[in-house]
Amino acid sequence: MKTVESDRVFAGSIPKLYESHLVPLIFQPYAADLVKRLPPRPRARVLEVAAGTGVVTRALATMTPASVSIVATDLNQEMLDHAQSIGTSRPVEWRRADAMQLPFDDAEFDTVVCQFGVMFFPDRARAFSEARRVLRPGGLLVFNVWDRLAENELADVTTNALESVFPDDPPRFLARTPHGYHDAHLIRQDLESAGFLAAPQTATVTARSRAGSCLDPAIAYCQGTPLRNEIEARGASRLGEATDAAAEAIAARFGRGPVDAKIQAHVVTVER
Repeated sequence: MKTVESDRVFAGSIPKLYESHLVPLIFQPYAADLVKRLPPRPRARVLEVAAGTGVVTRALATMTPASVSIVATDLNQEMLDHAQSIGTSRPVEWRRADAMQLPFDDAEFDTVVCQFGVMFFPDRARAFSEARRVLRPGGLLVFNVWDRLAENELADVTTNALESVFPDDPPRFLARTPHGYHDAHLIRQDLESAGFLAAPQTATVTARSRAGSCLDPAIAYCQGTPLRNEIEARGASRLGEATDAAAEAIAARFGRGPVDAKIQAHVVTVER
């Protein structure tokens, strides 16, 4: 399934809800995991693509030596603004940038990092080619992608719940984009098309998604992601109804108390 334009729009109240609800729900454990996978070799300059509200940026600032320069980019200025408002433990250069047309010179970075962003690129091979262009020889591209929807329980339950709210035209954002790019063969093909000659190394990482109640993940997915754009396109007044339906489905599966669900992703590392 291909992305649609609204899948890439993180604006309005989405950045705030993304950070307050989605980051602790699914992104936090993978941010630390991604940064820990960076090799101990000396690095002078790291580029982060699709930084969002800065969960990986903050991990990079904390977990890498102070001598490492960090540049964090995102297509959506409102996401970067929110990331900057939270701040980092040391200075970071923030830049609005399209991953498919990076505003940097050739061979400018030792490492390019991207957490759960490549699924949103309309032309992934082109974005990978840009990452390769700005990497120095021997540099690394490190990114992660969500596994299939069925391996990520809360996203799966939410998607199914919305089919009952919009039976004639159910929103498919979660299946189409965040969970739509998990095939290892396709990822390898796109990297090869981008000019990466080394075989990518892939690790599957399973974690737990925890929330205080069934409503928290419903708000996270329905209101803190571009799924909101799809819901409101079907009727602006129906956002609350859709959120409630997702919460009820999550409660039916996990109970009305604290939620503990499976999440799963693939981490890919490839050398320039």
